Amino acid sequence: MIVKGNKTFPVDEIKLQSGTTVGYGSKDHSIFPLYCVMAAFYGGGKAVRLANDRYEQFQMGLKRHSFHMDVSLVADRKTGQFEIMKGHYVANGGGRANYSFSVAQVAATAAQSIYYLPKSDFSSVALASQAVEAGSMRGYGALQVMSVTELMVDELANELAIDAIELRRRNATKAGYLNTQGAQPLGDPRNIEMLDKAASNPLWTNRKQAKKDYDAAHPGRLYGIGFAQVQKDYGTGADTSALALEFDAQGRLTMRHCVQEIGTGATTAQQVLVRDIIGKVPDDVEFGVTDFPQLPITSTGSPYTMTQAQQDEAEKNPFWVPATLPAMSASNSAYFLSFGTRQAAQFLLENTIWPAARTIWSEGPADGQISAGDVTFADIRIVPGGVGGGSMETLSFERIARKAHELGLITGVALHCFSRWEWATAQFTIPGAGMRELAIDALAVRYGDGAPAEAKRMTTGGYEYIKRSKVNFPPVQRVNAGVTTYAPASCIVELNVNTFTGAVEIMQHHSILDPGKIIVPELVSGQQQGGLAMGIGHALMEELPLYDDGPGDGTWNFNRYTLPRSKDVAVWKQSADYLTPLSDTSPPKGIAEVVTIPIIPAIGNAIAHATGKRFYELPITPEKIKRALG
Repeated sequence: MIVKGNKTFPVDEIKLQSGTTVGYGSKDHSIFPLYCVMAAFYGGGKAVRLANDRYEQFQMGLKRHSFHMDVSLVADRKTGQFEIMKGHYVANGGGRANYSFSVAQVAATAAQSIYYLPKSDFSSVALASQAVEAGSMRGYGALQVMSVTELMVDELANELAIDAIELRRRNATKAGYLNTQGAQPLGDPRNIEMLDKAASNPLWTNRKQAKKDYDAAHPGRLYGIGFAQVQKDYGTGADTSALALEFDAQGRLTMRHCVQEIGTGATTAQQVLVRDIIGKVPDDVEFGVTDFPQLPITSTGSPYTMTQAQQDEAEKNPFWVPATLPAMSASNSAYFLSFGTRQAAQFLLENTIWPAARTIWSEGPADGQISAGDVTFADIRIVPGGVGGGSMETLSFERIARKAHELGLITGVALHCFSRWEWATAQFTIPGAGMRELAIDALAVRYGDGAPAEAKRMTTGGYEYIKRSKVNFPPVQRVNAGVTTYAPASCIVELNVNTFTGAVEIMQHHSILDPGKIIVPELVSGQQQGGLAMGIGHALMEELPLYDDGPGDGTWNFNRYTLPRSKDVAVWKQSADYLTPLSDTSPPKGIAEVVTIPIIPAIGNAIAHATGKRFYELPITPEKIKRALG
């Protein structure tokens, strides 16, 4: 361990770099990195090895909150229309506060799931207890409460003698509907479209006959089909993105980005986005960047708690932003972190690639190949081999880069974005383009080799920081209205229950998901498959006693905590249907958490269909099933 002032390893600056890999809970805001700091005080200049093996991690890793819920749902018996839903949610936060207050808040805002509720009354509280600490596990409170909502909707459908999917159709939110906090969600939720797809799936349409046939052919086993659909928000309410994207005269493209890789493939996605917009994959990349000298921005106060007066005063400083760097949480990389990447790549496309390409196409006799047509920026396209469009010659990125540097155009951009459930916008005077309003709050540019000396009066980090002339930050009150970005997901599960052992066998399952415009299909598929396995574990297996004989007693590991294996998740009998984006400008959606949720209540509803018994506590273990069956 290098300690400041150590004679053997003299240093002027100490940086703590924590390598705790994945977020989404077990290590998110963990105290483990603090042990490195403590070791520095006592290491005597020698290296200290801290081995956090699987057993140790199981003891100290954050656990998912246990929730006690008291929920009522009232519907009109004739129409099936929901009239009011009331819920009180109590989260057991354990002995040390992690994110319990926030998890409880999200639970209350997520309880409505996909439904429009004319009246609602939701409250939540996080309580300290003698249990081990619980934290921001994947699903973040929404997983717990939405599962119960979906189980309740199925029970209500049975009471009203209405098809369970039809009841959902009658009550699903549509475009323009407000959430329970009064916020207007972004775009069309597409819930009805997904429900229609599920209703026509053979697993659903044939379920009655399939149960009759299976039960007759398999004595001692009961067949069941279950369905559930949810929509999970993504984002934190103070999401940012920051990066720098530049190229040299040889066309070598470099990207420095704030995004951290925690196993979701976020770093891959940023490179794919750049390729799709400007036709070139970055040659050199650096991720997890926390220092952008090109952007001398500053931040004061909390974006969640500042007053409007404080924000109005602070924004007068053209270097001030409500928050500087993002967390890697809340399924925020596909949409929020990628938003900055898209802004930077699009900026270069408009202000560099287009004018450089236009110049090349204008060269030669009679003002070049472009002169006889009416080719505008709207015609430019990324095509195999480079940039084209409007029947123009395809230009390689390297050729465009040479011309851009020769002309002294902008050859690098650094920018920062901020969203409080609405993107900040600001006005900037762009060299060669004039005043533009962009969905960013800080901007710096680098000029090409051929730029005149006066254009190279760069202020910091080799870039000219362009001060915004006007900025529109989202009102601070936006936080109180809750989320605006949602991703919907549904699942149909086919299973059977062994009446002798109580064991549940997942036979197959089919998922429907709206991921928006997919950036990397393989990453979405991987997230979905992993989320489904986690959901199956939550529904059927994963259980920890809360107190004396729970995970805090030092005897627990994965030998006692049952996780699903491949044989438990119908690995060869699972399928998925992704909705086609509404248009090519549809943004990607954050789906890392939502894919875990619908299979949980779908399993509960399938077990109820199989056995005629409903369960109000998860996981639904063989012991609980045997007791219910008598």
